[in-house]
Amino acid sequence: MSQRLTINQNTKPIYDIVYESDFSKLAEELEKFDIISKKLCIVTDSKVEGLYAAEVKNALEGHCKEVKVFAFPEGEKSKNLDTVKDIYTFLIENKFERKDMLIALGGGVVGDTTGFVAATYLRGVDFIQIPTTLLAQVDSSVGGKTGVDFDQYKNMVGAFYMPKLVYMNISVLNSLDDRQFYSGMAEVMKYGLIKNASFYEWIIENMYEIHDRNLDVLEDMVVKSCTYKKLVVEKDPTEKGERAILNFGHTIGHAIEKAKNFELLHGECVALGCVAAAFISWKRELLSKDEYYEIRDMFVPFNLPISVEDINPEEILQLTTSDKKMEGDHIKFILLKKVGKAVIDNTVTKEEILNGINEIYFSEEDWDE
Repeated sequence: MSQRLTINQNTKPIYDIVYESDFSKLAEELEKFDIISKKLCIVTDSKVEGLYAAEVKNALEGHCKEVKVFAFPEGEKSKNLDTVKDIYTFLIENKFERKDMLIALGGGVVGDTTGFVAATYLRGVDFIQIPTTLLAQVDSSVGGKTGVDFDQYKNMVGAFYMPKLVYMNISVLNSLDDRQFYSGMAEVMKYGLIKNASFYEWIIENMYEIHDRNLDVLEDMVVKSCTYKKLVVEKDPTEKGERAILNFGHTIGHAIEKAKNFELLHGECVALGCVAAAFISWKRELLSKDEYYEIRDMFVPFNLPISVEDINPEEILQLTTSDKKMEGDHIKFILLKKVGKAVIDNTVTKEEILNGINEIYFSEEDWDE
């Protein structure tokens, strides 16, 4: 254990991702930012608060001026401007200044929300990410995307704002329930599908070790995933071009997530979106029929859905047209040319998207067949 990956921008180091097996090195890492004179606010959710907030706070006390903890209710429904306002109020009442620092301790909702608060409180304060879910470790904590949902619009309010550090304690993955753990696997598999076929094969070859949560294998998997994301975000930090390939499976996935009122986890919706996007790729003759079915079926061993009930395909289609990735009348859709190679396409039609949605829709008629 104990590895380090550096994210650069224009060849200049911006922040490190540190991989450890516990929180024992956290204070040492933060001392590089002169925290002895700073107040720290650990922002977390109600679930993670009970698991790790006290441990992280104890690790930092004595190394900084003061440590406070703010927790909001867990879940995607808290990822909104009301929660942002509550955090602002807490920081103001506790006299946090521009020199102080926020710590995002939790999954993607915590990281995205805390990052947005950091980007906007007093016109910008430092923050670090301590992701505690697999999905956050391999995806949302890396790359500097922050933001919250606005009404039915996913991640519509946000900013590109880089953390000072991402500290990953790989052992926290053992505290995840199975559903949360496998939700993160959708993003892991995404990297193989869009960027590296060898990594995709590696995931399949190490399936049993991943199921057993072998920490050495999990660390290797997380580091590899972050490395592929690093390669993309360093070239395109603010998503002007290539970074859009990271949205593979997300356009339809986000729409399902909202339509199902967040009953499905983000990774589960991404898996469904990946299947639909691969289906469109097949129908466009970018993938063969065998390649499509192999991609679809490989989500199943990782307990991820490849079909969904109780949706209205037309509603899902409508929600995709309110996606922030729209460019004029066209959506920036990500397709696969092959495993390991994604392409950005602005010509995918509403009819094609609806066909993709119908491919993953399991209706009452299907039960009768």
